[in-house]
Amino acid sequence: MSAVSSVQVGVGDSAVWIRVQGRGSFQNSTGLKEFAKQMAERGHRHFVVDLKDCELMDSTFMGTLAGIALKLGPEGSLRVIRANDRCRSILRNLGLDRVFTVDDSSATPPPAELHEAEGHPPREAKRETIIEAHENLVAANPDNAVRFKDVIDFLKHEDQDGQAHP
Repeated sequence: MSAVSSVQVGVGDSAVWIRVQGRGSFQNSTGLKEFAKQMAERGHRHFVVDLKDCELMDSTFMGTLAGIALKLGPEGSLRVIRANDRCRSILRNLGLDRVFTVDDSSATPPPAELHEAEGHPPREAKRETIIEAHENLVAANPDNAVRFKDVIDFLKHEDQDGQAHP
């Protein structure tokens, strides 16, 4: 497995392009969320997420993708392409193929240049991203509530020092 994980982004003629290398995780979710928000604010409504070089994704990253798709609404689209069998299976098991397309094709050409999307947000921003991502998983598929209720509850009751409170 690759030790290096990155999210590269760019804007092409027909879509915003996101390429994940290594692992899609909570560590690169805040940067991705902020980038997608900026692109949507600029009027971009079609996103392609290329997972050809993505080994695996954690629930925060998948929830971030779901959040992007949910915010785009019916006038937009998010397409996940070239996911390996494991990633494709997890996306479908969580019901995320209900809010975005998961396919094997790569018909949309990537832009000529992709840039690193990674920033280093403060701990509190990452925590908020993790909570929001898990809430997105439930919004995308209510069956996910059972899977992620404890995570959401724990994070909502954790203070900034990492201590849980009832």
